[in-house]
Amino acid sequence: MRLWRRRPEVHTVTDAAPSLTADIGHRERRYLIQMGIRTLCLVLAVVVDHPVRWVFAVGAIVLPYFAVIFANGGREPSNVPDMSAFEAPESPQNEIPRHRREIGS
Repeated sequence: MRLWRRRPEVHTVTDAAPSLTADIGHRERRYLIQMGIRTLCLVLAVVVDHPVRWVFAVGAIVLPYFAVIFANGGREPSNVPDMSAFEAPESPQNEIPRHRREIGS
């Protein structure tokens, strides 16, 4: 009879999340690009004399909302947390075992 053993899970460096500095830098660049597009939309909404100017105006109004939402998104967990950590313990941890007697004063 052959018993199959489960191999321990091996983590590699490529599984690691990017550093906090790299994450913040990425979010800052994305925010600045979106604000640049918003500035362009604002300028085009003023300069262009065509009904399409309203598309640029809407872009200039709506883009800051999404830029802030995405910039503040932050580091989110990539995995679903293990729910077994949230289960209640079988016995309260602060309970005094019944087989021990208290020492009186």
